[in-house]
Amino acid sequence: MKYIKDHENLNEKIILLRLDLNVPLRNGIITDQTRIVKILPIINFLIEKKSKILIISHVGRPKGKVNKELSLKPICESLEKKITQKVRLIQENIFNLKKEELFKDTTDRVVILENIRFYDEEEKNDTNFSKHLAKLADIFVNDAFSCSHRAHASVSEITKFLPSYAGIQLETEINALKKVTSEIKKPITCIIGGSKISTKIGIIKNLIPKFNNIIIVGGMANNILNYMGSPIGKSIKENNCESIIAEIFRIIKTHSCSIIYPVDVVVGKSTSDKPQIKELNEITNDDLILDIGPKTIDKIKKIIENSATILWNGPAGYFENPEFAYGSFEIAKKIVKMNKAKLIYSIAGGGDTIAVLNQIKAVDSFNFVSTAGGAFLEYLEGKELPGIKALN
Repeated sequence: MKYIKDHENLNEKIILLRLDLNVPLRNGIITDQTRIVKILPIINFLIEKKSKILIISHVGRPKGKVNKELSLKPICESLEKKITQKVRLIQENIFNLKKEELFKDTTDRVVILENIRFYDEEEKNDTNFSKHLAKLADIFVNDAFSCSHRAHASVSEITKFLPSYAGIQLETEINALKKVTSEIKKPITCIIGGSKISTKIGIIKNLIPKFNNIIIVGGMANNILNYMGSPIGKSIKENNCESIIAEIFRIIKTHSCSIIYPVDVVVGKSTSDKPQIKELNEITNDDLILDIGPKTIDKIKKIIENSATILWNGPAGYFENPEFAYGSFEIAKKIVKMNKAKLIYSIAGGGDTIAVLNQIKAVDSFNFVSTAGGAFLEYLEGKELPGIKALN
């Protein structure tokens, strides 16, 4: 893979830069700026190199149709403030654009094309669409790791028609994930949450031979507790996953990896109820398990203390209600403490995990925080990502 930072001459070159600016929008207001902050290094690098930057990105799933609510206009305005220079949004039909007209105004250095998913050719990985995009630039740079599990025109097919490079964020992301998949410093622990165990089975199976501890929390843990014969009341639970859990325990037996799940919990009668700590055998039929209990928190903290590397994906409870976010916050604080003492290498990934870290301002206290959801998980599962394959 070639990296753009190693390119010798980018002066006046038009760089077609694929970014992930798929930020959450509410009434045209960006509610989380994390993804915009993450792309500033590549923008500043290319500005410093005197390149002309043509940005491609998407917001939401407009399914090939123009949707004004999913315009990149708010992102354009936010980026303009962050880099303190003009950022022009081109809303004209991409098929009418010509390379020589894009930067006619010499004051233009950063231009953004309107939501690439307004064109159904993007998700179809259409060759002619990719060819047309390629005609608009001199060099292609993929700095959207979080989109790289998609075989889309502006992610993978485009590389056939332009000299193609990996961006700064993409390189950082891959290097961080390599540290928990191939360049492992042991003991290594994975804390994994979420509601569905079926969506994480591939990751768990791939990590068991490499990891020392896999800690299962969140809704996923309810399935394990239920499988082990503990009552879970009316808690969230995935149906028909007994064979999946049996397979996890079967694989665990053949490797030196421990599986850890809650030994006590915090419940409520609803998600807006007051928390109540319970032993597993005390859970009643009208209880909702909404967080891990103090004994479980202590157990997880001890495991973190004895780890050299931590991978965290998925909160420990219903963090949307602060009453049930204590377990997630305590895990985060313990990792941060170990990280500050340089006793651990820590990676966190997934939107909900980032939301937890943002609440206690801990994002910058991890070695790496990935904004990539699907790509992050598929990489951990050992799958080949189309966007990465295209750059190799």
